[in-house]
Amino acid sequence: MAKTSSTEKNNRRRKLAAQYAERRQRLKAAAKDKSKTLTERMQASMKLAELPRNSSKTRIRNRCEITGRPRGYYRKLRMCRNQLRDLASQGLIPGMVKASW
Repeated sequence: MAKTSSTEKNNRRRKLAAQYAERRQRLKAAAKDKSKTLTERMQASMKLAELPRNSSKTRIRNRCEITGRPRGYYRKLRMCRNQLRDLASQGLIPGMVKASW
């Protein structure tokens, strides 16, 4: 089990990223737009830098939905390898069987 503070911090980052996503996208587009003047582009990049760091999507860490473990994460199933194996062994994941020979 991951520390509760780590998972909560990650959840706060997810909320901030969703909250600022549209604003961040507009400012990035304005900063890259070559048809605008240099000062307008610089102002857009300065406003982008003023946004909270945790509002960036790259700050979000993929964590297991069950345990909060950050390593060995499967994106498709949104869980770590340990929980995937346990649930597959119990037959709780449709179509997945543990190999044995």
